[in-house]
Amino acid sequence: MQVSIFGLGYVGAVSLACLARDGHRVVGVDVDQAKLDLIAAGRTPVVEEGMVQLMADVAAGGLVSVTRETRQAVKETEMSLICVGTPSAANGSQDQTAMLGLARDVGIAMREKTVPHVFVFRSTLVPGTVEDVLLPIIEAESGKKDGVDFHVCFQPEFLREGSSIRDYDKPPYTIVGANAEAPATKLRELFGHLPCEFYTTSIRAAEMVKYCCNNFHALKITFANETARLCEALEVDPFEVMDLVCKDRQLNISSAYLKPGFAYGGSCLPKDLRATMYLAKIRDVDLPMQAAIAVSNRSHIDHAIAKVMVSGKRKIGMIGLSFKTGTDDLRESPLVLLAEHFVGKGMQLRIYDPEVQLSSLLGANRQYIERHVPHIAKLLDNNIATVIAESELLVVGLGDRRVCAALIDHVRADQVVLDLVNLSDRDELRGHYVGLCW
Repeated sequence: MQVSIFGLGYVGAVSLACLARDGHRVVGVDVDQAKLDLIAAGRTPVVEEGMVQLMADVAAGGLVSVTRETRQAVKETEMSLICVGTPSAANGSQDQTAMLGLARDVGIAMREKTVPHVFVFRSTLVPGTVEDVLLPIIEAESGKKDGVDFHVCFQPEFLREGSSIRDYDKPPYTIVGANAEAPATKLRELFGHLPCEFYTTSIRAAEMVKYCCNNFHALKITFANETARLCEALEVDPFEVMDLVCKDRQLNISSAYLKPGFAYGGSCLPKDLRATMYLAKIRDVDLPMQAAIAVSNRSHIDHAIAKVMVSGKRKIGMIGLSFKTGTDDLRESPLVLLAEHFVGKGMQLRIYDPEVQLSSLLGANRQYIERHVPHIAKLLDNNIATVIAESELLVVGLGDRRVCAALIDHVRADQVVLDLVNLSDRDELRGHYVGLCW
């Protein structure tokens, strides 16, 4: 394939070398003449393991050329990988100066091109940038149409400095955000041989995945380091602790708990987090990230409350009260907090939870409801159809098949359904559907 690469920093230079190694003809483009001269001489512009020999080899192979001319690079290739920098501005926003300028330049270059071209944005970009900012610039400058004369897509890169070549050859996956099949097919030709899954998605989702991955990496590093600080104060080996944490592949190092939903609650997570924070406090250990977990969890509850309040509805039906589907445990249930808020606001509230019937509750759960929320106990109804019929707005905190079937059968067109659990059959509901964050 004939490929041009704009921006010859870590990502661009490594991509250029690896693509040429794999037999593609690559044109490198950069405004820095020193980088171009180094590559032309078979030398690497970045300090990276394995790059010295690889760049020398591909330069000698005759498949690499360099230029400062955008027009020439676009004209001579069928695809452009755009890897220019998007650093932070002083206020924390993304500085897109170089990217905006390049979008104008490639748009101008497209004026003279008579065959379609694929522009692949690989730089980290704020979600919405490709479709809302860069695409209109290219169309305006070229006088041509996306999806007809050219295609834009976004492909996040997952290269770590220090192991970029290894990461290029063995990525966790390949993700392509595209609005058409043509650019995805081209990228499959280019990267489909790599030993990983190839996923296509929307451009916005692909842009967001890059941020989400990096933020998750930062969170994991911070969590391990906060744990180490507390372990030091408690005279515990932090390496031993984190090694054991990572051996749990069912809950810890897995997809468990990584799906959007409602707030956490129950008898374990809240109390253990509080105990951890108390341990840290009395030993003068600062754990700011873990201290913010409960605050963020409360914000999620407030988000649900705000969606109910903005509706203006006064007759509220709640489907679910326990902290998790399939249990009768009400201790620190976020749904109980919702119910208490609605009662406090004078709303007419009815609650259905098949697992929470006062007559059958025993032990700690019965004591909890009698001691802490006796007023809510009076609002329980064991007939879901009645709760639905008497409500203007339904807050759904349970997602089992029985609940879904009842909602499909009984919800009216004039009712609002606020979904906290990502209902699988929501398209079949007759009411106005509102997702918590989706």
